[in-house]
Amino acid sequence: MRYFKIEDFNCQHTGNNKMSWDFLNKLDDLRHECGIPFVITSGYRDPSHPIESRKARPGTHAQGIAADIKINSAFQAHLIMKKAFEAGFNGIGLAKNFVHVDIRDGVGKSWTY
Repeated sequence: MRYFKIEDFNCQHTGNNKMSWDFLNKLDDLRHECGIPFVITSGYRDPSHPIESRKARPGTHAQGIAADIKINSAFQAHLIMKKAFEAGFNGIGLAKNFVHVDIRDGVGKSWTY
C-alpha cells in the first residue's frame, strides 16, 4: 500500500485485524485518486466490538471490507463519495465527520447517518 499501514485498520476494541487485501488495495487507489490524505477512524471491527456485538449479523467492518474516512469539509465528503462511486465501492455512507466506504456483496447502497 502506498498511503496506509495495516495497523491503521486495527480494531479499536481488540487490536485484531482481518482486513481484506482486495479492499485495502481498492481503498489505497481511492486515496490516490482523491489526492488528499485519508485518516481512518474505523477499519476492522472484531465481532466482539461493542458496535458489532449489537448486530444480528456481522457488518462490513467485521468482514474486513469497510472503512470510515474522516472528513473536514463538504468538499472532502463530495470528493470521496464521488470518487468512491466511480471506483466501484458499493456501500457509501455519509456522517457529519466521516464517509463510510465498503465493497459489500449484492446491490449497492448509500445512506446518511
